[in-house]
Amino acid sequence: MKIVLTSVGRRVELVQAFRNAAEELHIELTLIGADITETAPALVFCDEKRIVPRIRDEAYLPTLLDMCREENVDCLIPTIDTDLLLLAQHKSQFESLGTKVLVASAKKVQLCRDKNLTSDYFMSLGLRAPKSYHTVDTYEGGFPAFIKPKDGSSSVNAFKANTEEELRSLADRIEDYVIQPFVDGKEYTVDVFCRYDGEPVFITPRERMAVRAGEVLKTKIVQDKTIIEEIKALVSDFKPSGAITVQLIRDEKTGIDYYIEINPRFGGGSPLSMKAGADSSKAILQMLAGESLPYVPYAARDGEIYSRYDQSICVKKGLEK
Repeated sequence: MKIVLTSVGRRVELVQAFRNAAEELHIELTLIGADITETAPALVFCDEKRIVPRIRDEAYLPTLLDMCREENVDCLIPTIDTDLLLLAQHKSQFESLGTKVLVASAKKVQLCRDKNLTSDYFMSLGLRAPKSYHTVDTYEGGFPAFIKPKDGSSSVNAFKANTEEELRSLADRIEDYVIQPFVDGKEYTVDVFCRYDGEPVFITPRERMAVRAGEVLKTKIVQDKTIIEEIKALVSDFKPSGAITVQLIRDEKTGIDYYIEINPRFGGGSPLSMKAGADSSKAILQMLAGESLPYVPYAARDGEIYSRYDQSICVKKGLEK
C-alpha cells in the first residue's frame, strides 16, 4: 500500500501515526512525503521523499499526477489549506489512475476558504456563528472585535481589536479581511473523520488549552454531547471525504457554541485524537483495504490530556574538520 502526503512539512506526528497503524494492521505501507524543500523534517520519517514545485507553479499538478501514475499510489492526502482547492478540482484525474484523494468537493473547499461564506454556511445549518462584516465602516458588532484574512489559516494576521481606532489600523495591514464580534470563552477543535461517502466514523471534540501560532500546544479530549450533535448536523450536509477539523468557541457567559471555521484536512493536532483512540490513520488503511467502517461514538478516551513539545532532527549531515 502506498500513500502520498503533500506539503508534509512538520507533520511528523501524522507520519508516525500512519506508521504505527500499518504495524498494528500488519500492512506493508510505503509513505511518500512531498514537499518543496529537502529540509522539511517530516521527510526524514517517510520511506521516500519527493521534492515538488510550489503549489502555484503550473508544473505542480502534473508532477503529482506523474508520481501517482509511476508509483501506483493508493491514496493522496493533502495537509495544508492552499493545496485543497487544486486537488479537489482535479480529483477525478487522480481517481482515474486508481489514486484516492482525501479532500472534500471543490464547492465545499471554496466555502471553507472564504470566512464570509463559512459563517453564512454555519447559520444555514442552524448553528451559531459570529456575524461577519466586510468593512470597518459597516461594522456594528461592538468591541472587542476580531479581524482576520478572508482566506487565512493558522491564525496568520488574525487580531483582536479593542477599539475602533485599533480596528482601522489593523484593517490597513490586511488586504482582504473579515470582521466579527469577539467571542470570549473556551476554544474547541473537533477532529472529524468520514468515509469516502461522507458518513462519519469519528467525531472527537478537543478543548484547546494552550495555543501557539494557531496550533495547539495542550489539548484535552472532551466528549461533549452538544458539540457532537451539532457536528453531526454539519457533516450530514458537508459530506467530507476523509478528515476535517472544525473550530468553535463556547461563550463563557451564555454557554452558546459559536462556530468559527472549517478546515477540510487533518489539523495539526489531529494525531492527538488518534492517540486517544479515534485512530483515523488506521481507518484510512482499513478503507483502502476495502473494509466497511461504522460510526464509532466516543472513540477517544474522555478527559485525556496531551501536551506537545518541539524536537529537532538532522536533515543533512555536515563535514568533519
